[in-house]
Parts: sequence; C-alpha cells; structure tokens
Amino acid sequence: MDFATKLKAMRAQERVTQVEFAALTGISISTVKKYEGASFEMGYGALTKVLGHERFKKYTLWLMIGETAPECGQVAPE
Repeated sequence: MDFATKLKAMRAQERVTQVEFAALTGISISTVKKYEGASFEMGYGALTKVLGHERFKKYTLWLMIGETAPECGQVAPE
C-alpha cells in the first residue's frame, strides 16, 4: 500500500474529513489533497504534525513501515 492510500485509510478510520484533518494537523487543505492524491510527498515537518497529534500517534509504525505492534498501542486502520 502506498503512502497516499495509507494516509486516506488512517483518516477514514478516524472518521475525519480532509478539512477536519487539515485543521487538526495544521496542514493546509490543498496540501492534504496533494498528499492523498500522491502528487506531493510529505516531508518530515508535516509528518511530525500528523503523527504528533494524539489522535494519529497510534498509526506511526504502520504509516512508516507497514507494521503494527498492538502490545505497544501501534495499530493499522481496519
């Protein structure tokens, strides 16, 4: 699964729209759309905004390397 698809899956699992996701992370809506459309790669700064948010921390391992560690609270969207 590519990064854009993972980002969409994570957002969908949390039931937030692109607009809500942008507001939660401080990333502009146009940039969120570019990330999810795979037309723009997410840099370190944006990645830390997403994974630093309490709501999305649990997806860090999965988003980065595609693995989970439920015993550590690291999960993947269903």
